[in-house]
Amino acid sequence: MTISEETVAALTNRVSALKSEIQKVIVGQDIVIEEILVALMAGGHCLLEGVPGLAKTLLVRTMAQTLDLHFKRIQFTPDLMPADIIGTELLENDPETGKRQFRFVRGPLFANIILADEINRTPPKTQAALLEAMQEFEVTYAGKTYPLERPFFILATQNPIEQAGTYPLPEAQLDRFLLYIKISYPTAGEELRILQQTTGSADTQVNTIMGRDEIQQLQKLVREVGISDQLIAYVNALIRVTRPGETALPYVKDWVQWGAGPRAGQALILTAKARALSLGRLAVIPEDIHRMTAPVLRHRVLMNFSAESDHITSDDLTDKLIADIGKAHL
Repeated sequence: MTISEETVAALTNRVSALKSEIQKVIVGQDIVIEEILVALMAGGHCLLEGVPGLAKTLLVRTMAQTLDLHFKRIQFTPDLMPADIIGTELLENDPETGKRQFRFVRGPLFANIILADEINRTPPKTQAALLEAMQEFEVTYAGKTYPLERPFFILATQNPIEQAGTYPLPEAQLDRFLLYIKISYPTAGEELRILQQTTGSADTQVNTIMGRDEIQQLQKLVREVGISDQLIAYVNALIRVTRPGETALPYVKDWVQWGAGPRAGQALILTAKARALSLGRLAVIPEDIHRMTAPVLRHRVLMNFSAESDHITSDDLTDKLIADIGKAHL
């Protein structure tokens, strides 16, 4: 596929318009919005983490309103079962033949945008029901496979401060999320705007900006964005250096329990391409890689107890690796 300048310009304008519509409702959180849109363009899923009251659910709902897609919200609870999200079979009478037969009733997972709210409040059995859908874009029930309609985009939220009654996501499922996005408190100015904007009678209306065909076209164009062999080698070096071993950097040995796998490299290149395209560029530059490294590696690099005791996070490790590895490759 050859990307024309007109096509790139038109789609870039749509992405900018999409961001502007979301910002009508969501005050601040520009980086969070950018990362969610990058994940949408790259065709991956997002895990959003933040304390209560930071508009995680509102952000996802607002985004769904700007897209002409089927949206469903699943409120995860400790008693939620896999059939509650996938669907189940019902025994019913055929009105023509009078015979009894099973009919599969599709669950809320059969939508284009899924808000998996408080995903860490449901048991692993139900969390695992999302694995096949997230990776294979299909679900299996009673031996039969049902494809999911594209585009298919899961945005899961979790609360980092509640411990009782929660079930941390296992590493295998975390790796299925393209990006792990952390939502922080607003600035003083942003919080003042939130108070002014949300305590009156004004009702902000959000317009639909994109439809199914445009999103799928955008996702195809992302893979056509160019990236040099030098930058691919740089991504490869960044991912491999996160793994502790005999030849690892001293601080990686000290802080890291488990490093990132090859899927991290794929995610970093795809999201860097998506970010470049969203900004109207047809080629990846180092800034795109640096910007997306933290949300790509945040859930794929497992820090050990020594790092935790020293208050060293995976983001801190990422910053240090970019500074050290970048000198040798850029």
